[in-house]
Amino acid sequence: MQPLDITLYQRTNKDEWDSFVESSNQQTFLFQRDFMDYHCDRFQDYSLMAYKNNKLLALLPANKIGNEVYSHQGLSYGGLIYTKELKSEDAILVFKAILKFLNEKEVDSLILKELPSIYLQNTTNNTMLYLCFKTNAELLRNDMHSVVDLNFKSYSNSRKEGLKRGRKHNLKVQESDNLDLFWKAILIPNLKSKHGVQPVHTLEEINLLKSRFPKNIRQFNVFYNDVIVGGTTIFETHNVAHCQYISGNADKNELGSLDFLHTHLLDITFKDKPYFSFGTSNIEVGQKVNKGLQFWKEGFGARSITQGFYKIKTENYKLLDDVFV
Repeated sequence: MQPLDITLYQRTNKDEWDSFVESSNQQTFLFQRDFMDYHCDRFQDYSLMAYKNNKLLALLPANKIGNEVYSHQGLSYGGLIYTKELKSEDAILVFKAILKFLNEKEVDSLILKELPSIYLQNTTNNTMLYLCFKTNAELLRNDMHSVVDLNFKSYSNSRKEGLKRGRKHNLKVQESDNLDLFWKAILIPNLKSKHGVQPVHTLEEINLLKSRFPKNIRQFNVFYNDVIVGGTTIFETHNVAHCQYISGNADKNELGSLDFLHTHLLDITFKDKPYFSFGTSNIEVGQKVNKGLQFWKEGFGARSITQGFYKIKTENYKLLDDVFV
C-alpha cells in the first residue's frame, strides 16, 4: 500500500487547491482560497493537503490555536474535501494520516466542523460520521439547519397571509449588485438595536467577497413605495441557496415583506435549486432554539438537518489501524 503524504498548505499551492475544490464532492465557494483568506489576519492557517503517489486526494481547511487544530473557524462548515470518486478505504486512510501528522506535530486535538449533507454533490460518498465513531470523537455541539427541499415546498397559513399582505401593499423585489443599501439601512441598525451585535462580516468584507464571487453572493431587496423595507444576502452554491443574512424594518409583519420576499425567491429565483437554506435558529452554543424564528422558517416548508461539531484526540489515529479485515 502506497504511503500518504500530508503537507501544510502554502500560498504557492493556491491554484492547485482551488482547482481541486472546483472538481470536488464539496463544490462550495467558501472553500476557495479567495474566500478563506479574506480574514487571514485573524487566523493561523493550518490547512492540510493529502497526497498519494504525488496525486492530491483530499484537503482539510483548518486553523490552529495553541495545541488544537480546528475546521477553519472562519467558515460555516468544514471537514474533508475530496473527489466524488474517492473510495471509503482511501477516505479512512487519509483521515488516519491527517490525525497522525497532527499528533507528530504535537497537536492534541482536531475540532471538526461537519459539512451539512446538502452541500455534497454525491451524497452517498460521506464517511465522516463513521470516522468520528471509530476515533471516539466527542460531540461538542449539534446545530439544526432549516432547509427547504424544493420537491416538498409548502406554505403555512401564516406565510400565505404574509404573502397576501405583501401583494396588497404592492411590494417589489429587486436583485441588486450593491449591498450597501440593505446593510446600512436595515441589517446593521437592526442587529445593533435588537441584539447589540454587528454582522459576522463587515460591510467592507462582504463587498470584497462580493467582488470576488459576484455569481455566488447575491443581494435581494424588497421595496414599499420605492423605500427599502427588507432584504436578504444569499450565498449560492451548486446545490444550495443559503440565506446568510435576513432582516426587515419595523413594519415587516404588517407589510408581509419578508414572507413576500422569500416566497419570491422560492417560487421564482431559486425554483430549480435542490435546496433553500434558512440557516440555524440555534442560540447559546446550540443548546437552545429560537422558537419564533424556527416557526417562521418552517412556515415555508423548511425542516431540520443537523451539523455536528466534534473533538477528536489526534492519538486516536491508531484506532483506524484495524478497520479493514
